[in-house]
Amino acid sequence: MIRVLLAEDMHMVRGALVALLNLEPDIEVVAEVATGDQILPAARACEPDVAIIDIDLPGKDGITAATELYEQLPRCHTLILTSLGRPGTVRRALDAKVYGFLLKDAPADKLASAVRSVSLGRRVIDSDLALSAWETDKCPLTPREVEILRLAARGRDVADIAAELFLSPGTVRNYLTTVVTKLNARNRVDAIRIASSADWL
Repeated sequence: MIRVLLAEDMHMVRGALVALLNLEPDIEVVAEVATGDQILPAARACEPDVAIIDIDLPGKDGITAATELYEQLPRCHTLILTSLGRPGTVRRALDAKVYGFLLKDAPADKLASAVRSVSLGRRVIDSDLALSAWETDKCPLTPREVEILRLAARGRDVADIAAELFLSPGTVRNYLTTVVTKLNARNRVDAIRIASSADWL
């Protein structure tokens, strides 16, 4: 019997997924959680073979939780289930050592099949998503540049960013100019748009 932990914050979706999976003769949902920070404690308590994790969870995002599972409970393999099919999201999931990545609108039998494959340590990633992820360039920005652009995307001005990161305003402006250049953007707003659409922020 394949033991499954399911992490999904939408109650109706979670209930439907549990019902679908429990119809399978070889799959049993042994734990359900609604937030990302509940995943690791629940996994330690019930020792699932597979964790099905929604990528957008309150408390802690699904990819961060998947990374923790990989590091602390490596025998529990993770299948990310999401409505977000952006290439950058797929790359982040692959970097987090997840075993599977499926869209929520996948057919029910595809989900059950994916759970079986992931439990055996096989990779299951939607072929179109995988292709788009491999074709997408890695983020060209440094962690510091991403941090500054993320703050700019939240509406912080140069002075606020400088104060928060203990930098001079001139240094922050230089970072933002470099970001605009690296992304071939027209301006700061365009750089934020490009980075957001690639899921680098």
